[in-house]
Amino acid sequence: MKFNNNTILITGGASGIGLGLTERFLQLGNTIIVCGRRQDVLDELQTKHPSVITRVCDLEKATERIDLFEWIKTNHSNLNVLVNNAGVQNWMNLDDEIFFAKAQTEIAINVEAPLHLVKLFMQLPSLKSILNVTSGLSFLPLTKVPVYSATKAFFHSFTLSLRHLLLSKGIEVIEIIPPALNTDLGGKGLHDAAPPVSDFIESIFQQLADGKQELTFGFSEAMSKANPEELKATFTRMNPA
Repeated sequence: MKFNNNTILITGGASGIGLGLTERFLQLGNTIIVCGRRQDVLDELQTKHPSVITRVCDLEKATERIDLFEWIKTNHSNLNVLVNNAGVQNWMNLDDEIFFAKAQTEIAINVEAPLHLVKLFMQLPSLKSILNVTSGLSFLPLTKVPVYSATKAFFHSFTLSLRHLLLSKGIEVIEIIPPALNTDLGGKGLHDAAPPVSDFIESIFQQLADGKQELTFGFSEAMSKANPEELKATFTRMNPA
């Protein structure tokens, strides 16, 4: 994909990896639209980066996804890059009373929302690139986040199919596959010892410049190349009995 003069929608682009993507694409001379659930977080982003266009949208709700698309079609019909970044991660187990409710939220935001957005935004003749943010847990699960891991495995598989299905339409599909990074995903403090987002962003933009379509870093790079025995050993280390 080209690096500048794009109009880009980044879901969940006001914090974590999404914020890192927002800031780097801004530096490269792009128009950035960010959607998120919390107005205060979007206001913070716009104070720091006044050129960013923001829109409140709860991606868990199909009606709000449709409203987002209709608003962009009317106001920013030249949008040519969709970044499916928004995600939610719950640390939980089957004994939790609200396990299924949490699971439904994860499935809606991590799976249903990006699939729906892909289908909607394909209607824009200007669309040229789709960037899907999956996870190193696409390759093997962390059982403390069982549904999150499963949603990312689904999204990884779908992204492989999507890349093939959109070849004839000239739409490039790029997969961003992060490891655990120092963000608030899953809860504050859980990933404080993980690598900083800035290092990850530096790496994936170099990979983009090199023309790669699967962008990995650290743990996710190792897992993407691991053989079955290596995956099994890593699973045991990550998920002790």
